Amino acid sequence: MQSVLSLILGGGRGTRLYPLTKSRSKPAVPIAGKYRLIDIPISNCIHSDLTQIYVITQFNSVSLHRHIANTYKFDPFSGGFVEILAAQQTMQHEGWYQGTADAVRRNIESISSKKYDLVLILSGDQLYRMNFQEMIRTHVTSKADVTIAALPVDENSAQSLGVMHIDSGGQVTSFEEKPKTPEALTKMRVAPEWIDLQGIRSNGRNFLASMGIYLFNRKTLVDLLTSDNATDFGREIFPTAIKTRKVQAHLFDGYWEDIGTIGAFHQANIDLTKPEPPFEFVIDGNPVFTRPRYLPCSRLEKVQITDSLISDGCVIGKGCVIENSIIGVRAIIGDNVTIRNSYVMGTDEYEISSEAAAAMASGIPLKGIGSGSLIENAIIDKNARIGREVKIVNKAGLVETTVDSPTHTISDKIVVIPRGATLRDGTEI
Repeated sequence: MQSVLSLILGGGRGTRLYPLTKSRSKPAVPIAGKYRLIDIPISNCIHSDLTQIYVITQFNSVSLHRHIANTYKFDPFSGGFVEILAAQQTMQHEGWYQGTADAVRRNIESISSKKYDLVLILSGDQLYRMNFQEMIRTHVTSKADVTIAALPVDENSAQSLGVMHIDSGGQVTSFEEKPKTPEALTKMRVAPEWIDLQGIRSNGRNFLASMGIYLFNRKTLVDLLTSDNATDFGREIFPTAIKTRKVQAHLFDGYWEDIGTIGAFHQANIDLTKPEPPFEFVIDGNPVFTRPRYLPCSRLEKVQITDSLISDGCVIGKGCVIENSIIGVRAIIGDNVTIRNSYVMGTDEYEISSEAAAAMASGIPLKGIGSGSLIENAIIDKNARIGREVKIVNKAGLVETTVDSPTHTISDKIVVIPRGATLRDGTEI
């Protein structure tokens, strides 16, 4: 049994997920009503018997720190931990992390311990389920220095991902980050027969894309990071490592979604409402873990719900119609509200009577969604105050907005209401 340290990269500014990342880091963004994105890699580690985990953070990390502290607690005798490695100024470094490799390099003291044989590096903003022991087995049996998890993809997907070419034994011979030209892409094509021989049907997927999941021999990682000032794994570390080290590909053929944009985030959540969703949060008794909450059952009265997920502690008024949507924890929804193809994140805490009275006296809507409102193809972030008879439908059909409004933005045609925003009665978007 190899001793493995897991490093989860907490992400940069998350500009493509703005405004969901205005006050939180990408891994702290709520998903599926009651989880956070960070719960996915941590749960995968735990179910793979990897319980020594660091999370490297930098931007807007307060809520992420709070979530991890309130969720992941191990028996003190087990040796397991989930700890934060926050960006900090030192005598050697005064600036922010400059990339994925630089973030790991700046925490090299935490990974240099000889008690670790291997270091597993993961992203904090992906949705997938994977047994890392299988990847470790590939790494050990192939006697690799580095192993990269690889997903078969088609040509269209390959253009926006890091892709690799391999030899007949699965060793990576070249790596290209987001191929810029047709010629560069053609060079990375993998014979579909080889993919089929690995027990995975190629089905027109002739490229192997990096999943952003890397397994290093500890000494190899330390040597690569200390030998130069490379800041990024995909663009700099791997092209160098392929020339001097054995870099192996580990094939994976399950559901994997990189939650990088508002459109991808919205679609990934809406897909979870399908009768047969592409991703399950509980399989064979192995749940995705998250913070335990002591909330009452949701209360619904004469409500029509179709293909949707309703989280704990919600109060949904009579006459509501909810279709293909996710309703997050503590969501308060008035009477006769219609919600379609949307993600309503709910609230962090219930509004107490004195706060509600003060809001009403000031003409401010209460937390939640007011009666008679219509919401379609939208994301309503936490603690939003949506008044009565509000319509959020992107009536202008905009793809993107260029102005940073305090009430809403539109990205990939999805209307996003920021955290804590207020939309007064009768507002139309």
